[in-house]
Amino acid sequence: MRSSAHPEDLTIPEFDETGETTLEPLVAELIEGLGEDVTREGLIKTPHRVERSLKFLTSGYEASLEDVLNGALFDAEGSEMVVVKDIEFYSLCEHHMLPFFGKAHIAYIPNRTILGLSKFARVVDVFARRMQVQERMTSQIADALVDALDPVGVAVVTEASHLCMMMRGVEKQGSSTRTSAMRGAFRDDARTRQEFLDALR
Repeated sequence: MRSSAHPEDLTIPEFDETGETTLEPLVAELIEGLGEDVTREGLIKTPHRVERSLKFLTSGYEASLEDVLNGALFDAEGSEMVVVKDIEFYSLCEHHMLPFFGKAHIAYIPNRTILGLSKFARVVDVFARRMQVQERMTSQIADALVDALDPVGVAVVTEASHLCMMMRGVEKQGSSTRTSAMRGAFRDDARTRQEFLDALR
């Protein structure tokens, strides 16, 4: 459904929200379908809030890796392993649209190029802010860094708790999931891979 607002009536959004499609009527219909009264005081603005929230949480679809990495690639001055740990991320399980969240750990061995450290968190967000499965997200982060840096190797490990397991279904509160993606030297050289895994302890 398209918004009926004229272009001159549109305001600049607060978040990374794009497009003209409005989700408010759909959210209102969902709330009513769950048996609630969308006109009561506490829910009147909920469809609008949910629309803004969902567009922010899925803003990775509109993000450009080129824009994220712009200006932060530098000539490498060495070839030692770089490890960036405990990068927080929040994503949405594509099966139930419930959050999964945790931390990403990234290592790479430079070849000719290094990346500004803060950009690793931004790369993670590009892929986390989508409807995702953790395994795919981990591989996408690794492949994006391989393409951008052409490094000797890249390793990505993510650890996450999934509300689709904690709030519903098996309801296992203490469960967590770890996934990894190894590229180049981290895949081919057991000692390099072990050095990275030891650094995570």
